[in-house]
Amino acid sequence: MARQTITVNEPNDRWMKQKVQENEYASKSELINDLIRHQREQEEERIWLRNELIKGEESGISHKSMAEILEEAKRRARKA
Repeated sequence: MARQTITVNEPNDRWMKQKVQENEYASKSELINDLIRHQREQEEERIWLRNELIKGEESGISHKSMAEILEEAKRRARKA
């Protein structure tokens, strides 16, 4: 595991200390790793959503009704 040294401002340091004292995290390192992991997951979700929106735009205009589109989406979700 890579060892890093970071500097945080006083309000962030107090917040991290509080989270550790409240036993939400065992250490500041664990908290930082969790924050980074969540940020990476959010970034991956944004990339996926952006790609899905691009695919939708590129597929053109649909002549299906909203009910048909919803039913198709439900059918796809069941298969996934």
